[in-house]
Amino acid sequence: MIKIKRIYESPGEKDGFRILVDRLWPRGLSKDTAKVHLWLRDISPSNELRKWYGHDPEKWTEFKKKYFQEIKERKEEFDLLLEKAGRGNVTLLFSSQEKKLNNAAALKEIVERKLR
Repeated sequence: MIKIKRIYESPGEKDGFRILVDRLWPRGLSKDTAKVHLWLRDISPSNELRKWYGHDPEKWTEFKKKYFQEIKERKEEFDLLLEKAGRGNVTLLFSSQEKKLNNAAALKEIVERKLR
């Protein structure tokens, strides 16, 4: 099972393997507190795409299309993510205040599609 969770939320027993999918380390959070097993910074959206999107709900569908295109160019990172997700519970961690329309939610969607 794949879940998404804001990295500032406390780690939980059901999180499984915790993967940070942001380009930058979250402000004010130590690595010990975060309990991150893997940091896949290169799977996050490019700076250009992230800035263009700006968490505008009207751009969500287009953002996902563009992000999925970028992911195709990051085969090594995506394959590692698929491998971890295929083994058991995985939680994709993000730092955005936007809890539903963020890169972790988009990434969860494409990983679940690939694992079917």
